[in-house]
Amino acid sequence: MSTHVTSAERLDRIEVDGIRAWGHHGVLAQEKQLGQEFIADIVLHVATAPAGRTDALARTVNYAEAAAAVQEELLAGPHDLVETLAERIAQRILTDTGAPLVRHIGVTVHKPAAPVGLPVGDVRVRIERDAPAVHAVLALGTNLGEREEHLRAALALIAGTEGIEVEWTSPVHETAPVGGPDGQGAFLNAVIGVRTVLSPFTLLEVAHRAERAAHRERLVRWGPRTLDVDVITYGEFTSEDEDLTLPHPRAHERAFVLAPWHDARPEAALPGHGPIAALLEAAPDRDGLHAGPAIEGFDRP
Repeated sequence: MSTHVTSAERLDRIEVDGIRAWGHHGVLAQEKQLGQEFIADIVLHVATAPAGRTDALARTVNYAEAAAAVQEELLAGPHDLVETLAERIAQRILTDTGAPLVRHIGVTVHKPAAPVGLPVGDVRVRIERDAPAVHAVLALGTNLGEREEHLRAALALIAGTEGIEVEWTSPVHETAPVGGPDGQGAFLNAVIGVRTVLSPFTLLEVAHRAERAAHRERLVRWGPRTLDVDVITYGEFTSEDEDLTLPHPRAHERAFVLAPWHDARPEAALPGHGPIAALLEAAPDRDGLHAGPAIEGFDRP
Protein backbone atom coordinates (compact mmCIF):
# COMPACT_ATOMS: atom_id res chain seq x y z
CA MET A 1 0.00 0.00 0.00
CA SER A 2 1.51 3.30 -1.07
CA THR A 3 1.88 6.04 1.52
CA HIS A 4 2.61 8.73 -1.04
CA VAL A 5 -0.99 9.94 -1.27
CA THR A 6 -2.02 11.92 1.78
CA SER A 7 -5.66 12.16 0.63
CA ALA A 8 -5.53 15.86 1.46
CA GLU A 9 -8.84 16.32 -0.33
CA ARG A 10 -10.45 14.13 2.34
CA LEU A 11 -8.81 15.90 5.26
CA ASP A 12 -10.38 18.92 6.89
CA ARG A 13 -8.95 22.39 6.35
CA ILE A 14 -7.97 25.13 8.77
CA GLU A 15 -7.31 28.34 6.86
CA VAL A 16 -5.54 31.46 8.10
CA ASP A 17 -5.34 34.36 5.65
CA GLY A 18 -3.59 37.71 5.65
CA ILE A 19 -0.67 37.10 8.01
CA ARG A 20 1.39 40.28 7.56
CA ALA A 21 4.94 41.36 8.37
CA TRP A 22 7.57 43.78 7.11
CA GLY A 23 10.24 41.63 5.52
CA HIS A 24 13.51 42.24 3.68
CA HIS A 25 13.36 39.54 1.02
CA GLY A 26 14.34 40.13 -2.57
CA VAL A 27 17.14 39.95 -5.09
CA LEU A 28 17.72 43.70 -5.19
CA ALA A 29 19.90 45.37 -2.56
CA GLN A 30 17.25 48.07 -2.08
CA GLU A 31 14.66 45.43 -1.18
CA LYS A 32 16.89 44.05 1.54
CA GLN A 33 17.71 47.50 2.84
CA LEU A 34 14.28 49.13 2.89
CA GLY A 35 12.03 46.11 3.12
CA GLN A 36 8.38 45.84 2.17
CA GLU A 37 5.18 44.19 3.37
CA PHE A 38 4.74 40.47 2.79
CA ILE A 39 1.45 38.64 3.29
CA ALA A 40 1.00 34.91 3.78
CA ASP A 41 -2.04 32.62 3.67
CA ILE A 42 -1.89 29.06 4.94
CA VAL A 43 -4.22 26.08 4.55
CA LEU A 44 -3.61 23.36 7.11
CA HIS A 45 -4.97 19.94 6.16
CA VAL A 46 -5.85 18.19 9.42
CA ALA A 47 -8.16 15.44 10.60
CA THR A 48 -10.28 17.56 12.94
CA ALA A 49 -12.81 14.89 13.93
CA PRO A 50 -10.85 13.73 17.03
CA ALA A 51 -10.90 17.31 18.35
CA GLY A 52 -14.46 17.97 17.25
CA ARG A 53 -15.77 14.95 19.12
CA THR A 54 -13.95 15.79 22.36
CA ASP A 55 -13.55 19.60 22.29
CA ALA A 56 -9.84 19.03 23.04
CA LEU A 57 -7.31 21.53 21.64
CA ALA A 58 -4.49 18.99 21.97
CA ARG A 59 -6.12 16.91 19.22
CA THR A 60 -5.94 19.66 16.61
CA VAL A 61 -3.62 22.44 15.51
CA ASN A 62 -3.37 25.69 17.43
CA TYR A 63 -3.83 28.12 14.55
CA ALA A 64 -2.62 31.06 16.68
CA GLU A 65 0.72 29.30 17.10
CA ALA A 66 0.81 28.48 13.39
CA ALA A 67 0.16 32.12 12.46
CA ALA A 68 2.89 33.28 14.84
CA ALA A 69 5.36 30.83 13.26
CA VAL A 70 4.49 32.13 9.80
CA GLN A 71 5.02 35.72 10.89
CA GLU A 72 8.43 34.80 12.34
CA GLU A 73 9.44 33.34 8.99
CA LEU A 74 8.27 36.49 7.18
CA LEU A 75 10.49 38.53 9.49
CA ALA A 76 13.46 36.15 9.24
CA GLY A 77 16.04 35.78 6.50
CA PRO A 78 16.49 37.76 4.37
CA HIS A 79 15.96 35.46 1.38
CA ASP A 80 16.44 36.36 -2.24
CA LEU A 81 13.38 34.44 -3.42
CA VAL A 82 9.76 34.36 -2.37
CA GLU A 83 9.91 30.67 -3.28
CA THR A 84 12.45 30.14 -0.50
CA LEU A 85 10.24 32.01 1.95
CA ALA A 86 7.23 29.86 1.06
CA GLU A 87 9.29 26.68 1.43
CA ARG A 88 10.58 27.74 4.84
CA ILE A 89 7.03 28.40 6.03
CA ALA A 90 5.78 25.01 4.81
CA GLN A 91 8.60 23.07 6.43
CA ARG A 92 8.30 25.03 9.70
CA ILE A 93 4.66 24.02 10.03
CA LEU A 94 5.03 20.42 8.83
CA THR A 95 8.05 19.51 10.94
CA ASP A 96 7.65 21.77 13.97
CA THR A 97 4.62 23.89 14.85
CA GLY A 98 1.97 21.67 13.26
CA ALA A 99 3.71 18.30 13.52
CA PRO A 100 2.48 15.60 13.39
CA LEU A 101 -1.17 16.59 13.03
CA VAL A 102 -0.82 18.71 9.88
CA ARG A 103 -0.46 16.15 7.09
CA HIS A 104 -0.53 18.58 4.15
CA ILE A 105 -0.14 22.33 3.81
CA GLY A 106 -0.85 24.99 1.25
CA VAL A 107 1.17 28.21 1.52
CA THR A 108 0.65 31.40 -0.47
CA VAL A 109 3.11 34.26 -0.06
CA HIS A 110 2.12 37.64 -1.48
CA LYS A 111 4.62 40.34 -2.45
CA PRO A 112 2.30 43.16 -3.54
CA ALA A 113 5.08 45.76 -3.88
CA ALA A 114 7.38 43.52 -5.94
CA PRO A 115 9.55 45.54 -8.38
CA VAL A 116 8.01 44.16 -11.55
CA GLY A 117 8.59 47.27 -13.68
CA LEU A 118 4.94 47.80 -14.59
CA PRO A 119 1.66 48.10 -12.67
CA VAL A 120 0.44 44.80 -11.20
CA GLY A 121 -2.08 44.05 -8.50
CA ASP A 122 -0.06 41.39 -6.71
CA VAL A 123 2.73 38.85 -7.05
CA ARG A 124 2.21 35.60 -5.22
CA VAL A 125 3.84 32.19 -4.92
CA ARG A 126 1.60 29.28 -3.97
CA ILE A 127 2.97 25.86 -2.98
CA GLU A 128 1.55 22.57 -1.67
CA ARG A 129 3.62 20.21 0.48
CA ASP A 130 3.03 16.86 2.23
CA ALA A 131 4.20 15.95 5.70
CA PRO A 132 6.79 13.17 5.76
CA ALA A 133 5.62 9.64 6.47
CA VAL A 134 6.10 8.40 10.04
CA HIS A 135 7.28 5.00 11.29
CA ALA A 136 4.92 3.61 13.94
CA VAL A 137 4.68 0.40 15.95
CA LEU A 138 1.42 -1.37 16.82
CA ALA A 139 0.82 -4.33 19.13
CA LEU A 140 -1.92 -6.92 18.55
CA GLY A 141 -3.31 -9.36 21.10
CA THR A 142 -6.20 -11.82 21.27
CA ASN A 143 -7.42 -14.52 23.69
CA LEU A 144 -11.05 -15.07 22.67
CA GLY A 145 -12.61 -16.87 19.75
CA GLU A 146 -10.67 -17.70 16.61
CA ARG A 147 -7.44 -16.13 17.76
CA GLU A 148 -5.39 -16.83 14.64
CA GLU A 149 -8.13 -15.47 12.40
CA HIS A 150 -8.41 -12.31 14.51
CA LEU A 151 -4.69 -11.57 13.99
CA ARG A 152 -4.81 -12.43 10.30
CA ALA A 153 -7.86 -10.23 9.70
CA ALA A 154 -6.43 -7.32 11.70
CA LEU A 155 -3.21 -7.38 9.70
CA ALA A 156 -5.17 -7.44 6.45
CA LEU A 157 -7.34 -4.49 7.53
CA ILE A 158 -4.36 -2.40 8.62
CA ALA A 159 -2.34 -3.24 5.50
CA GLY A 160 -5.34 -2.45 3.30
CA THR A 161 -5.90 1.01 4.77
CA GLU A 162 -4.93 3.86 2.47
CA GLY A 163 -2.00 5.77 3.91
CA ILE A 164 -0.48 2.78 5.73
CA GLU A 165 2.32 0.54 4.53
CA VAL A 166 3.20 -2.48 6.68
CA GLU A 167 7.01 -2.58 6.76
CA TRP A 168 7.56 -5.60 9.01
CA THR A 169 5.78 -8.04 11.26
CA SER A 170 6.93 -10.10 14.23
CA PRO A 171 6.44 -13.79 14.84
CA VAL A 172 3.43 -14.65 16.97
CA HIS A 173 3.96 -15.40 20.67
CA GLU A 174 1.60 -17.20 23.02
CA THR A 175 1.59 -15.50 26.39
CA ALA A 176 -0.01 -15.85 29.78
CA PRO A 177 -2.51 -13.10 30.69
CA VAL A 178 -1.10 -10.15 32.63
CA GLY A 179 -3.48 -8.53 35.11
CA GLY A 180 -7.24 -8.71 34.83
CA PRO A 181 -9.58 -11.42 36.15
CA ASP A 182 -8.45 -14.99 36.82
CA GLY A 183 -9.25 -17.86 34.49
CA GLN A 184 -8.48 -16.14 31.19
CA GLY A 185 -7.13 -18.10 28.27
CA ALA A 186 -3.67 -17.53 26.82
CA PHE A 187 -3.07 -14.65 24.43
CA LEU A 188 -1.61 -14.64 20.98
CA ASN A 189 0.50 -11.51 20.62
CA ALA A 190 2.34 -9.91 17.72
CA VAL A 191 3.86 -6.54 16.84
CA ILE A 192 3.90 -4.82 13.48
CA GLY A 193 5.81 -1.85 12.12
CA VAL A 194 4.13 0.53 9.70
CA ARG A 195 5.02 3.58 7.68
CA THR A 196 2.10 5.97 7.56
CA VAL A 197 1.02 9.40 6.40
CA LEU A 198 -1.97 9.30 8.75
CA SER A 199 -1.99 11.42 11.88
CA PRO A 200 -1.56 9.62 15.22
CA PHE A 201 -5.23 9.97 16.11
CA THR A 202 -6.30 8.73 12.69
CA LEU A 203 -3.98 5.74 13.12
CA LEU A 204 -5.67 5.10 16.47
CA GLU A 205 -9.03 5.13 14.70
CA VAL A 206 -7.74 2.44 12.32
CA ALA A 207 -6.71 0.35 15.35
CA HIS A 208 -10.19 0.75 16.83
CA ARG A 209 -11.75 -0.19 13.50
CA ALA A 210 -9.80 -3.45 13.51
CA GLU A 211 -11.04 -4.13 17.05
CA ARG A 212 -14.64 -3.46 16.06
CA ALA A 213 -14.30 -5.79 13.08
CA ALA A 214 -13.37 -8.52 15.56
CA HIS A 215 -16.42 -7.58 17.70
CA ARG A 216 -14.29 -6.36 20.57
CA GLU A 217 -16.28 -5.60 23.73
CA ARG A 218 -14.79 -3.46 26.48
CA LEU A 219 -16.52 -4.97 29.51
CA VAL A 220 -13.73 -5.61 32.02
CA ARG A 221 -10.40 -3.79 32.18
CA TRP A 222 -7.62 -6.14 31.06
CA GLY A 223 -10.26 -8.82 30.63
CA PRO A 224 -10.50 -11.36 27.82
CA ARG A 225 -10.97 -9.88 24.37
CA THR A 226 -11.24 -10.94 20.79
CA LEU A 227 -8.71 -8.33 19.71
CA ASP A 228 -6.62 -5.56 21.22
CA VAL A 229 -4.70 -3.19 18.91
CA ASP A 230 -2.50 -0.60 20.63
CA VAL A 231 -0.41 2.17 19.09
CA ILE A 232 2.94 1.75 20.87
CA THR A 233 4.99 4.44 19.16
CA TYR A 234 4.45 7.07 16.48
CA GLY A 235 7.91 8.22 15.48
CA GLU A 236 9.31 10.32 18.31
CA PHE A 237 5.94 11.94 19.02
CA THR A 238 4.87 12.05 22.66
CA SER A 239 1.31 12.50 23.87
CA GLU A 240 -0.45 12.60 27.23
CA ASP A 241 -3.91 12.42 25.69
CA GLU A 242 -6.29 10.28 27.73
CA ASP A 243 -7.04 8.09 24.70
CA LEU A 244 -3.58 8.08 23.13
CA THR A 245 -0.59 8.18 25.45
CA LEU A 246 2.63 7.91 23.44
CA PRO A 247 4.81 6.05 23.79
CA HIS A 248 2.38 3.48 25.23
CA PRO A 249 2.62 3.89 29.02
CA ARG A 250 3.08 0.19 29.84
CA ALA A 251 4.95 -1.12 26.79
CA HIS A 252 8.33 -0.82 28.54
CA GLU A 253 7.35 -3.45 31.11
CA ARG A 254 5.30 -5.84 28.96
CA ALA A 255 7.23 -8.81 27.59
CA PHE A 256 4.28 -9.73 25.37
CA VAL A 257 5.02 -6.49 23.47
CA LEU A 258 8.79 -6.42 23.84
CA ALA A 259 9.54 -10.04 22.91
CA PRO A 260 7.85 -10.13 19.49
CA TRP A 261 9.15 -6.62 18.77
CA HIS A 262 12.68 -7.75 19.68
CA ASP A 263 12.36 -10.80 17.43
CA ALA A 264 11.56 -8.54 14.48
CA ARG A 265 13.80 -5.57 15.28
CA PRO A 266 16.40 -6.54 17.93
CA GLU A 267 18.20 -3.18 17.72
CA ALA A 268 15.04 -1.13 18.28
CA ALA A 269 14.56 1.28 21.16
CA LEU A 270 11.43 2.52 22.91
CA PRO A 271 11.52 6.34 23.03
CA GLY A 272 12.09 7.53 26.57
CA HIS A 273 12.99 4.06 27.87
CA GLY A 274 15.93 2.81 25.84
CA PRO A 275 16.77 -0.42 23.99
CA ILE A 276 13.99 -2.99 23.97
CA ALA A 277 16.53 -5.78 24.53
CA ALA A 278 17.34 -4.43 27.99
CA LEU A 279 13.68 -3.75 28.74
CA LEU A 280 12.78 -7.33 27.82
CA GLU A 281 15.40 -8.70 30.20
CA ALA A 282 13.77 -6.81 33.08
CA ALA A 283 10.11 -7.42 32.12
CA PRO A 284 8.28 -9.23 34.96
CA ASP A 285 6.14 -11.36 32.61
CA ARG A 286 8.98 -12.62 30.39
CA ASP A 287 8.73 -16.18 31.78
CA GLY A 288 5.18 -16.55 30.48
CA LEU A 289 6.18 -16.41 26.81
CA HIS A 290 6.05 -19.29 24.35
CA ALA A 291 6.37 -19.57 20.59
CA GLY A 292 2.99 -19.14 18.96
CA PRO A 293 1.54 -20.61 15.78
CA ALA A 294 2.79 -19.68 12.34
CA ILE A 295 0.24 -17.30 10.83
CA GLU A 296 0.39 -16.09 7.26
CA GLY A 297 1.74 -12.56 7.02
CA PHE A 298 3.56 -12.55 10.33
CA ASP A 299 7.31 -12.88 10.88
CA ARG A 300 8.30 -11.28 7.60
CA PRO A 301 10.80 -8.47 6.86
